[in-house]
Amino acid sequence: MKTVVASREDYELWVLLDQTCAAMMRAKENELRPAGISGMQAAVLFIVKTVKGPATPAEISRWLFREPHSVSGLLNRMEKDGLVRKVKDLDRKNLIRVALTEKGEEAYQQSREMKVISEILSCLTRKKKENLRAYLEALRNKAVTQIGVRRQLPFP
Repeated sequence: MKTVVASREDYELWVLLDQTCAAMMRAKENELRPAGISGMQAAVLFIVKTVKGPATPAEISRWLFREPHSVSGLLNRMEKDGLVRKVKDLDRKNLIRVALTEKGEEAYQQSREMKVISEILSCLTRKKKENLRAYLEALRNKAVTQIGVRRQLPFP
């Protein structure tokens, strides 16, 4: 098997992408602080609201590219904080569904404002946003094949 070494340009692009993601996440975390939730919790609230079909811990872990045990711990903390509730499926007793509580719904609505993300993205024209979306989808799709994801991605 041939060893492939990333070029300097590839490595620099990877670092730039990582820095961009980290900086945007930190800006979003700062914006979410008054709502009392983290960026990861906001993502879970979004998934529960968006997923077609039951929002299960397994489905949430697939959306987040996280291990099921990590998502389970996150959901336990969110349930303790009153953001979600876990409900046993009436048809399949071993299946857990995740639902938002009233507090979770309020936190979701606050998290959807995304003023800081809109402000950051405002430096791009509509055409540049379209191009960025296409590039990110191509990179994400290639990356998920590398990690063995073989099913249709839920979003976008």
